[in-house]
Amino acid sequence: MAEAPIEVSDRILTLPNILSIARLFGVPLFLWLVLVPEWDGWALVVLMVSGFTDWLDGKLARTLNQASKLGAILDPVADRLYILAVVVGLALRDIIPWWLAVLLPLRDVFLFSLVPFLRTRGYSALPVHFLGKAATASLLYAFPLLLLGDGPGRLATLADVFGWAFAIWGTGLYWWAGFLYAYQVSQLLRIPRRVLDRPV
Repeated sequence: MAEAPIEVSDRILTLPNILSIARLFGVPLFLWLVLVPEWDGWALVVLMVSGFTDWLDGKLARTLNQASKLGAILDPVADRLYILAVVVGLALRDIIPWWLAVLLPLRDVFLFSLVPFLRTRGYSALPVHFLGKAATASLLYAFPLLLLGDGPGRLATLADVFGWAFAIWGTGLYWWAGFLYAYQVSQLLRIPRRVLDRPV
């Protein structure tokens, strides 16, 4: 039997939204921890808590029927801000090269440039597809491992190897998802506006 579609509301004060907002406060905290005192252990804790709350807010939104329009915006925004904060922090620490720190945000700039075209068809965004989620998950695994790999010892070496594996695959998937998104926008633009405006 097919599952009933999740009802999306205009509510703002929901438990998933509170968790997403709390995740956003972790972004500057992570940057401070990794750049000022260089407390990498605590920075890793912030990333792990962020990853857990990312999973939890989606789970709660479904089980408590608290999916909202604000939550649909906050969740991907928090993901992108974490990716931006981590790549900047790790690049400033010379853990990753600057070309990687530029390549990932450049994809989001590319997608942002498509928003005006979407708005001509009455959309502000398209649903996030599985490929984009897989890319984000790979990158959010990669960065803690790369941070853990910035040190001596066998464990650090192992973390560095796996971190780079996730980073390479994640970056490839991140851009692939971006091109797929652009293709979806191009297909949408082929549909005449009068067809989209026609009542169902």
